[in-house]
Amino acid sequence: MSERPAAPGGVRLQSIQFPGPTGTIEGLYQSDPDQTHPIAVLVCHPHPLHGGTLHNKVVHRAASTFVEMGAAVLRFNFRGVGESEGAHDHGRGELDDARAAWKWLGERHPDARRWVAGFSFGSWVAARLATFEHECERMVLIAPPTTSKDFSVLDRSPVPKHVVQGTADDLCPAPALEAAFAKWAEPKRVVWVPGATHFFDKQLTELANALREVLAS
Repeated sequence: MSERPAAPGGVRLQSIQFPGPTGTIEGLYQSDPDQTHPIAVLVCHPHPLHGGTLHNKVVHRAASTFVEMGAAVLRFNFRGVGESEGAHDHGRGELDDARAAWKWLGERHPDARRWVAGFSFGSWVAARLATFEHECERMVLIAPPTTSKDFSVLDRSPVPKHVVQGTADDLCPAPALEAAFAKWAEPKRVVWVPGATHFFDKQLTELANALREVLAS
């Protein structure tokens, strides 16, 4: 495990590796070693076959926002991305990768409330992880791709669902989200970012504000 210089406030960004189901998984872990974090958040990146990595700007901004809220945060590369071993598995193996990351985070923060977040493809992985991991307190879904992925597991999931969506998202259109969201079990909330595209181009500050708003509920 290599460690980068400490960020302001004592939070450190560490490059890590941990075992996954098909080999080593690469991650970035942010925490303050001098404090006990009340929340630990796992963040899942967008589609690996379309350039998605843990360095994606939406994933980075989401992670930074969680850190500002006092959370310890782990973002990681799915199999076959960056230094993570293995090959893309169309969401099946990626869910197993997320389980391995969830376990790693839980071992380091056994007393923290744990959340999972994801952007686009990552939100599909996050939704399924949250549904089947009893320790998950909340799920945060950014631009969930309801037109291309099956989110019906949320129709019966009791885990609180916090959604952030751009009104100008052409990959995950607002009407499609509204139709799926209507079927999802309570508790749930969506915050809309006016004019935001799928990648929140030039609106990352608005994304961060929306995350703070939706998580304040």
